[in-house]
Amino acid sequence: MSLNPVEFEDKLQVNYEKIKKGTVSVFVHIFLIAVSLSCLFPLWWAFASSLKTQQTIFNDLSLFPKAPHWENYVEAWTKADFGMYFSNSLIYTVTVVIGVILIASMAAYAFSRLQFPGKNVLFLILISTMMVPIPGSIIPLYVLLNKLHLVNTRLGYILPQINAGLALGIFLLKTFFDDLPKELEDSARIDGCGRFRVYWHIALPLARPAIAVLAIFNILAVWNEYLLAMLVLNSKNLMPLQRGLMVFQGAHVTQYPLLMAGIVITVLPVLVVYLMLQKHIIKGITAGAVKG
Repeated sequence: MSLNPVEFEDKLQVNYEKIKKGTVSVFVHIFLIAVSLSCLFPLWWAFASSLKTQQTIFNDLSLFPKAPHWENYVEAWTKADFGMYFSNSLIYTVTVVIGVILIASMAAYAFSRLQFPGKNVLFLILISTMMVPIPGSIIPLYVLLNKLHLVNTRLGYILPQINAGLALGIFLLKTFFDDLPKELEDSARIDGCGRFRVYWHIALPLARPAIAVLAIFNILAVWNEYLLAMLVLNSKNLMPLQRGLMVFQGAHVTQYPLLMAGIVITVLPVLVVYLMLQKHIIKGITAGAVKG
């Protein structure tokens, strides 16, 4: 069956568009794979190095050690008191994340549903605090904590981090609550639910994708925090994992396998949490970005 010149040109154009899209898709995938490998390679190199000995770490350049030395993790955990640092970081992270989610969600729900004088101005003031660089607030923060006698205390380390996560949390959750249908809340109030019960039993469960995004942001921030811990905490019993890792590095700077084992210990919990919450992250970010 022969095609007329117009049909032949249309079919040629369609095939050209398919080839063009396929070529672009191949290059995009190649680029993304290259970026992924560049991000994963340092992690795998640290893991492989942690399984070598002090004598072989510079001679054996393989990424799959033939004789892995898992005892490096046991030695790093016990010799560097990583168990104590890990417990401290876990306490700080859980406390800060719960505090940020509870306070930010209640404030965001109030900004979204309640009417009170100066609401928009107060919301803008809260959001504007995200533009203040963290190093610029270190000196006044230390002076405030010192006057409140919170230096070298758990509370003095936890409260500033809760405060640091509130602005983003309120902004993210408010935009999410704004998109929730008010008919659900009206039905609950008709059934006798008060304002707090509507927030707790309806609005908060529906905001789980946004809460997951807020949780992973704060988990990463608190778990990797170092500057505030160096400024506030002096006692070794109160130091989080990142601060303890630096203490361990100073004492064992030449024992690279143990140092790599300590780095893997600090990174692994964040990876596990991210894998557990990843199905909510894209949905939550998209929901928070639809309306601004």
